[in-house]
Amino acid sequence: MLILGLETSCDETGVALYDTRRGLLAHALFSQVDIHVEYGGVVPELASRDHVRKALPLIEQVMAEAGCEALNIDGIAYTAGPGLVGALMVGATLARALAWGWGVPVLGVHHMEGHLLAPMLEETHPEFPFVALLVSGGHTQLVRVDGIGEYKLLGESLDDAAGEAFDKAAKMMGMPYPGGPHIGRIAEKGDPDRFDFPRPMVNRPGLDFSFSGLKTYTLNTVAKCREANASGELTEQDRCDIARAFEDAVVATLVIKCKRALKQEQLKTLVMAGGVSANLRLRAQLEESLAKERAEVFYPAPMFCTDNGAMIAYAGAQRLAAGQVDSGDTKVRPRWPMEELPPLGSTAPPVGSLFSSSEAGKSIP
Repeated sequence: MLILGLETSCDETGVALYDTRRGLLAHALFSQVDIHVEYGGVVPELASRDHVRKALPLIEQVMAEAGCEALNIDGIAYTAGPGLVGALMVGATLARALAWGWGVPVLGVHHMEGHLLAPMLEETHPEFPFVALLVSGGHTQLVRVDGIGEYKLLGESLDDAAGEAFDKAAKMMGMPYPGGPHIGRIAEKGDPDRFDFPRPMVNRPGLDFSFSGLKTYTLNTVAKCREANASGELTEQDRCDIARAFEDAVVATLVIKCKRALKQEQLKTLVMAGGVSANLRLRAQLEESLAKERAEVFYPAPMFCTDNGAMIAYAGAQRLAAGQVDSGDTKVRPRWPMEELPPLGSTAPPVGSLFSSSEAGKSIP
C-alpha cells in the first residue's frame, strides 16, 4: 500500500509518502518557527492559516519527488489529534477531500502514536514489547507498548511537558522561542559545577513527572544572578551556566524515570521519541546509563524527532493495511488519551464523530 501522510497538529506542516513494501519514498516539512518567534510561542490562528497555504504545495512536491500520481495512492493518513483544533481541522478536511476525490480510504492517526512508531522508520528498529518515553513540547509520558494499539500509560507530567519547560526557561533568560535548541547549544559552554538544580519527583515512588518546581528554581536563580551584577542583567556566562544546570536536571530526571520504568516492567528496550529526543545530552546519558543495565535505547533520526509527515504515513499505513478506515463522521480530537486507541487487529476506527449524523454525508469508500 502507498500511503500519503499529512501532519498539521501544531506549527509544522509535514507530508510524506510511505509504501508498505518499499518504505519511505519521499517527505517534506515546513516549520513555522519564523512566524511564531516574535510572539514567543505558537499563535493558533496563524498556525492554521499557514497550514492552509503550505499543505497542497508540499503534497505536490512530495508526489513529484516520488514520481507518483493520484492514481498510485492507496490511502491517506492525517493527524486527528491531539493538537490545536484549527490546525487539525486543516489536515483532516484536506485529507478527507482528497480521499473522496481519489476514491481511497482515509484514516485519522494519533499524533503521539506517530511519534512512538517513528523509530520503526529506521533500518535498525525495536521489537515489541518495549517502554516508550514520549517527550515533546506538549507531552512527557512513559508508556508500555506491547504492540500497535496496545498501550499502558505508566507515568506522565502533572504540569508542563519537558519541552514546555525548556521554552519557559529559555524565555526567563531572554532567549527566543523555541527554547530547547538554544538551551542545548549554550549549555555546552556552561560550568556544570556552578549550580545544582533539583531533580523533581525522583525521590518519590511512581513514574509521573513535574517540572513546575524546576522552573521556579530557575526563575529564582536568574533573579539572583541579575541582582549580583552591576548591570542588573545576566552575563553570557550566567546564561550558559544556568542552561547547563537546567538541562542536566531535566536529563537526569528523565533518565532516572526511564530506568525505573524498565525495571518495573521487566523490559530491556526503551524507545525515545518526540522533539526533546533530539537533545544530544539526553541521548548520551540514556545510552550510557542503560548500557550498564544491559538495556537498549532506540530513537528516530533527528529529522523525524520533531513533528513530521513520515511518522503519520507509517502509523496510518499499519492501521489501513489492517483494515481500519474512518467512518463518514470521523472527528479531530485536540485531547486524546492514547490508551483509547484500538489494537491493530480491530476494525474499529480510532476516532469518533466530527459532525452529527445528519451532517456527515456519505462515507469515504
